[in-house]
Amino acid sequence: MRKKIAILGSTGSIGTQTLDVVSEHPDRFEAYVLTACNNASLLIKQAREFMPDSVVIANEKKYEEVKEALSDLPVKVYAGSQAIAQVVESDAIDMVLTAMVGYSGLLPTIKAIQAGKSIALANKETLVVAGELIRDLALKHKTPIIPVDSEHSAIFQCLTGEMDNAIEKIILTASGGPFRTYSKEQFQHITKEEALKHPRWNMGAKVTIDSATMMNKGFEVIEARWLFDLHPEQIEVVVHPQSIVHSMVQFEDGTVKAQLGVPDMRLPIRYALSYPERLKCNAGRLSINDYASLTFERPDTERFPHLTFAFEALRQGGNMPCIMNAANEVLVASFLKGEIAYPCMARLLRRSMEEETFISNPTYDDYVATDNQVRRHVQDLISQQNK
Repeated sequence: MRKKIAILGSTGSIGTQTLDVVSEHPDRFEAYVLTACNNASLLIKQAREFMPDSVVIANEKKYEEVKEALSDLPVKVYAGSQAIAQVVESDAIDMVLTAMVGYSGLLPTIKAIQAGKSIALANKETLVVAGELIRDLALKHKTPIIPVDSEHSAIFQCLTGEMDNAIEKIILTASGGPFRTYSKEQFQHITKEEALKHPRWNMGAKVTIDSATMMNKGFEVIEARWLFDLHPEQIEVVVHPQSIVHSMVQFEDGTVKAQLGVPDMRLPIRYALSYPERLKCNAGRLSINDYASLTFERPDTERFPHLTFAFEALRQGGNMPCIMNAANEVLVASFLKGEIAYPCMARLLRRSMEEETFISNPTYDDYVATDNQVRRHVQDLISQQNK
C-alpha cells in the first residue's frame, strides 16, 4: 500500500521538493492532498500532474480559478484556512507534511495530531509558538512527529538506535548566512536583494531572511527543545559555512555523533517520509575529498541578536516565543516590502518582546489572541516609525 500524504504548502520550497521525492517513489507514496496559500497556477499544475484526492487554496479569492481549471478532473477543490485544518482529518491520510510558512501551520498541525496522523514537521513555527501544547497533544494521541528540517533530521538520525542513552547536549550547525563576514557598518546598509542571496540553501523569501538574521536558527533552538526534550543549556549553535555537517549530538560519555551530507533538502524529506527505512536515491553523493577543511566558529550574537532573542524567549517560556514569532513575521514582511531597513527588524523585535503582555501558562486561545495583538502592535510601531 502506498503511503497517502497530505502536503501542506505544496507550492513552496519544501513542498515542491517533497513532490520530487513522491515522483521518485510512486510505488511508495501518493500525494493525497495538496494545499497552497496564493500560488493558484502552480497548485493547478501540481494537481494535474499528481491527481490528488483534494486540493485547498487558502486564498478564497482564487477558489473559482482553481475550481474551473480542475473541473475536468475528479479532484475536490476547497478554499480557506479552515478547509486546510479540516482536510487533514480525512481517514485516508497516513501522514501530514506541514510545510506551510509561519503561524498558519499551527492549527492544521493540531488537527492532524488530534486525528492521529503521523506528522512530518517542516513548519518550525508550530513548535516555536506552542511547543508545550504540541508536545502534550502528540503524547496524548500517540502521534509521531518526525522532523524535516535538515538540522533536526540530523539530530533525529544521530539518536536512532541510541535507545535511552542520555544526551549531554546537541550542536545545531548554521551556515552563517550571507552576512557572516559583514562589519557592523555594513549591517546598516543591507538591502533586500543582498539578504535574499543565501550562500548554500534555496529557500522561500521569508525563511531566507530569517536565515540572514539567524532568527531561523533561533527558531530551530526552540524547536529542538520540544522535539528532543532538552533544556536550553543543552543546546549549542555553531556556525559551519560549508553546510556539510548538519548537526551533532554529544552523549554523556563524551562521544559526539554527527550527520553529514550534501546540502539537499530532499534527503531529510525522503527520510521523514520513509522512516525507519532509507530509500535508494540517485542524488549527488558527498565526497569528503572535495572539502580540504570543515570549519566551525561561534556565532556573533552582537551582530546577530535574533539568536539571543530566541534563547531569551525559550528560557522565559509561556507565550514569549509566540510574541517573538508574530513580531518577526510582520517585520520580515515589512522589510521585504521595503517599508523598514534591515537593522529595524532587530530593534522593533526587541521592543515588542519587552512591551507585549506576558502569559506564563497560555492556552490555545491565548496563543491566538497573542498572535493577533502582537501583529497589530508591531504594525503600529512600523507606521509610527515611518511618519
